[in-house]
Amino acid sequence: MAAAFSKAEIESQVASRFSTAFQLHEKRPSEVIPTGIVEIDSFALGGLPRGAITEVFGPASSGRTSVMLSALTCATNNEEICALVDTSNSFDPKTAARAGMNCERLLWIRCDRNLEHAFKATDLLLQGGGFGLVLLDLGDIPANSARRIISSWWYRFRRTLEPTATALLVIAEDSCVRSCATLALQLEPQNPFWSSGNERFTGAGNPSFCSPPLSFLTPATVDACQSRVNKSSLPHTTLLRGFSFQVQCQRPLYLNRRSGPILLKTGERGNG
Repeated sequence: MAAAFSKAEIESQVASRFSTAFQLHEKRPSEVIPTGIVEIDSFALGGLPRGAITEVFGPASSGRTSVMLSALTCATNNEEICALVDTSNSFDPKTAARAGMNCERLLWIRCDRNLEHAFKATDLLLQGGGFGLVLLDLGDIPANSARRIISSWWYRFRRTLEPTATALLVIAEDSCVRSCATLALQLEPQNPFWSSGNERFTGAGNPSFCSPPLSFLTPATVDACQSRVNKSSLPHTTLLRGFSFQVQCQRPLYLNRRSGPILLKTGERGNG
C-alpha cells in the first residue's frame, strides 16, 4: 500500500505541473502527396507520405517512369515546388511537358551517373527545405551498385525529413532503401500492347483495324482496342502503344493484409 500510495502521490504532483503527461494522444494521420494514379493512391492510403521516404522499385519497363512522371505532374500542378535528382541524365523535359507537368516548378539536377554527387545534391535539397516533393532517380543504376549504398545516407535522409512536409521518392531497379522507407512499392511488368500504324495484331500476324487511327485514341480506348500478342510474331514496324504493370506493397506490411496487388494499364510510350 505504501508503494502504491507513493506512486499515486508522485503522479499527482507530476500531473499538476504537466497536465498532459499521462494522457493518451491519438496519432494524427500523416499528410500525403497524391501520385496522380488513383489506383496507387487508394492502395497506398492516399499517396506518398510527407516527412518520409517512399521507395518505388522494379525492372526496366515496369512502370517506374510512368509513376515518376505522374507524381511530378500531379505535384507541380498542385503548386508544389519539386526537385528531381537525375542520376543518369535520363529525364526528358519534352515528354514531361507532354504529360502535363509544370516544368517551371521543377528543379532538375543532372549528375552524369555520379552517385556521390546525386546523394550530396539530395542532402542539400532536403536540408534546405521548401520542396514538396524531392525525387531521387536511381532507375538506371545497376541493382548491385544501388544495394551497396551505405545505410547512413538513408538514415540521414529519414532524420532530416521527419520534421518537414517534404516527401522523398526514390526510384530504383531493386530495393535499396530497406527499413528506412516508410512506403515501398514493387512494380512488375505485364503484357505490353503493340500496334503497327492503324493496325492491331491479334496473333499470327493477322491484322484487324481500329477506327479512328490509334494515334488519335485515348490511352483508355487503346487498351480496350488492342490485344496482347507474342513479340516474335510482330514485324519491325510494330510500335509499343501501352503496357500494364502490377503494383504490390512491400512496406508497411499491413497494406498487404488489407488488399492484394493491383494491375494498372497505361497508354504512355516509353521505357517505364
